[in-house]
Amino acid sequence: MISGRAKRLFVVLVAFLIPGLAAAGDRWEFEVLLDDKEVGFHNFEVTTTDGGRRLDTEASFDVKFLFVTAFRYRHQNTEIWRDGCLSSISAFTNNNGDRLAVNGGAAGDGFEVESQRGSESLSGCVQTFAYWNPEILAADRLLNSQTGDYEDIEVAYAGSESVEVGDSLVDADRYTLTASGGDISLWYSQDDQRWLALEAPAKGGRTIRYRPLSVPTADDRSRVLARGD
Repeated sequence: MISGRAKRLFVVLVAFLIPGLAAAGDRWEFEVLLDDKEVGFHNFEVTTTDGGRRLDTEASFDVKFLFVTAFRYRHQNTEIWRDGCLSSISAFTNNNGDRLAVNGGAAGDGFEVESQRGSESLSGCVQTFAYWNPEILAADRLLNSQTGDYEDIEVAYAGSESVEVGDSLVDADRYTLTASGGDISLWYSQDDQRWLALEAPAKGGRTIRYRPLSVPTADDRSRVLARGD
């Protein structure tokens, strides 16, 4: 169940930011930390294509203990979105030796997904944990691109904070997205709801943090809206 604040945010997005929120070439680059130690990166790029949006994302984490790699994670994912809904997905994950694949596509009024769980038919407008797209804050369920699970979620507004992006501090709204793995904290800029940062629980009571190295700028977004993209 989404909070009243998040619902109001969604209405504002639909009314004023028009469909196709992500511009051609929007790119997010994050340094990933386990607690305060750098372990890798996670990059996202969204481009416009054939009347929709294409996401390409890549993640690479290596956790070392006494100079030995204790945990290795690799993830690659391509998604096509149309009219705010997932049209297709092709994702591969190596989770410390466990190889996982998720593939799927729109079928009629629903979405067919295949994973290690088998085949499943999902109804309605399916969305993934697409943090770059603040419209997911209005969702009740999201598709996990690593496991293929269609997870129940809840979203709550958690206050306003400043987030350091490069050499600047950006005023941001913080949201808590509760999923099966725990509470995920997400920060979006107050001016135009650009995704800025993330924190999520990790095993052993530790925390994964996404430190923004590069995110789309407000000026980039303004130029795109002026063009009508």
